[in-house]
Amino acid sequence: MRYIPRLIQEKLSAYRESFPCVVVVGARQVGKSTVLQHLFSKEAKTFVFDTVQDQFGARADPDLFLRNHPPPLILDEIQYAPELVPAIKRAIDRDRRAGQFIMTGSQQWGVMRRLAESLAGRAAILELPGFSLCEIQENLSGGWLNRWLSVSASADATVIEHAFDGYAALGESPSHRIWRGSFPEVQTLPEEVVPGWFLGYVSTYLQRDVRLSLELRDEVQFASFLSLCAALTAQEVNASHLGRDIGLAHTTARRWLDVLRGTCQWIELPAFTRNSVKRVSQKPKGHIADTGLACHLMRISSPEAVSGHPAFGSLFESMVVGDCLKQLQKELTVPATWHYRRHSGAEVDLVLERDGKLFPIEVKATSNPMPRDAVGLTAFQTEYGAHSVDGLLVHAGDRVLRLGEHCWAVPFDLMATAE
Repeated sequence: MRYIPRLIQEKLSAYRESFPCVVVVGARQVGKSTVLQHLFSKEAKTFVFDTVQDQFGARADPDLFLRNHPPPLILDEIQYAPELVPAIKRAIDRDRRAGQFIMTGSQQWGVMRRLAESLAGRAAILELPGFSLCEIQENLSGGWLNRWLSVSASADATVIEHAFDGYAALGESPSHRIWRGSFPEVQTLPEEVVPGWFLGYVSTYLQRDVRLSLELRDEVQFASFLSLCAALTAQEVNASHLGRDIGLAHTTARRWLDVLRGTCQWIELPAFTRNSVKRVSQKPKGHIADTGLACHLMRISSPEAVSGHPAFGSLFESMVVGDCLKQLQKELTVPATWHYRRHSGAEVDLVLERDGKLFPIEVKATSNPMPRDAVGLTAFQTEYGAHSVDGLLVHAGDRVLRLGEHCWAVPFDLMATAE
């Protein structure tokens, strides 16, 4: 299979040259093993661990395993060999050379917990999501968000005016992009077999990742919970209501949401306010990490059915927010991410915060954005004044438009054209 370059690979290579251990976490089937094999397989031996068999003896005698297999090593699905982590810590303490161990894990929750205890200061951790639109187009430098971050804090109006010169919409169908989602393998499958792929994915996820995380004997109720979360994507998260809808205690619903986050299937954006206490007390906004998976769970049978579905606007928002977070992988300092909502109803779907500046982004599933669509951006800019840069409204059309003095509308599939 032909390798598709990933946004994370430059940062991953740099981290490997500086840290004894690098851990790549992400959902199942997002391409963790593929990117490591492409970048490092010629110089590092690979071991893939299994939840049942200890075929390499790593769990039975981890120190002997490391003596028999000196680094550099690629240790795939490290969550299935947790006994190996303390042995790796001891090995690194004896030898702090960079690039000795590269690990992957499909469960951020379990991997992070063990690594935080054992490898603090010894390991760098990166998350690999599914494909971004830039990666699907094999144009790693083409993302509109990185361009906006680089120019929008400028005081020079001329620079902002021409921020997207040399960019053009790809003409992507938002419905097709939502329905396909971002898992690498799904991008090339015939449309008629995509539902079968997702059916197998959910089954494997429930039987392996969820059962391991929760020690769950019956996955049926958790599957119902996952489907409910997919249907409520792009809404504020209320664990009490979620639990009540399927007969769960709110504490159980919150714990299951944490598992979805820990296995990289669910994204939560905290509520933004300058008051740090309110940031904690207000409700976060939740997004399913992959809209293709959401369509499968919601029984949306085809791309054509997406555009007429009541959840189209929510799915479009989750797709755009997810792609924004993927584009941020290229940034050396990744901005903090929030959502903004006033009691009056004004809201901004995504707020980025870096270097004392706020970057508000609103998402609208329309091909003809109007100034009235930017009322949330205007309210945010009025409240935060000079701290807020010009706002962006991301839409489903094909033109870059100026909606107001400090607001621009850009297509979701805007991409730098080849030079």
